[in-house]
Amino acid sequence: MLIPHDTRIALDTVVDLVNTAPQSDRDDALGDLPSLHTFVRAHDISDVGELDDGDLRAVRDVRAKFAAVFAAPDARIAATLINQLVAAAGTTPQLTDHDGYDWHVHYFAPGASVADHLAADCGMALAFIVVAGEQERLRRCEAPDCGRAFVDLSRNRSRRYCDSRTCGNRLHVAAYRARRKEAAR
Repeated sequence: MLIPHDTRIALDTVVDLVNTAPQSDRDDALGDLPSLHTFVRAHDISDVGELDDGDLRAVRDVRAKFAAVFAAPDARIAATLINQLVAAAGTTPQLTDHDGYDWHVHYFAPGASVADHLAADCGMALAFIVVAGEQERLRRCEAPDCGRAFVDLSRNRSRRYCDSRTCGNRLHVAAYRARRKEAAR
């Protein structure tokens, strides 16, 4: 699956955003305004202006809607959720070549809030996945104690874990040890 650079960045951003949500083993990674500032800087989100508590609430709301897209049982439901997100953001597609990047499309209006920026750009990246008939690539880690979101970009759509070096490796080692223990009996 060929994914343009800007779409890949938006997919990485939406995955990271969804994974900031609190889970049983971790707190909300967007628990306060400084953490939102850190997220914005880490993802080079441009042209968002001064952030405040309203932005934090709005980004958390967008995050919950993106999480629903990852949980959608089929493309029709995912498309409905994405359409709602993108429409609410007031998308305004425009070509840009800022910060040393070649020409690419921004889907948010100039001066848009950070939540609208994320909803528009990341929503459109998810829309491209659905349009390509690849909605099943939007997954959650199968490790029983994880559940983090990821986009399976493997050639044969076989990725099961958010990170093969942590969750995948941990489960493979546990299975190996269980087999060894059983064989020793």
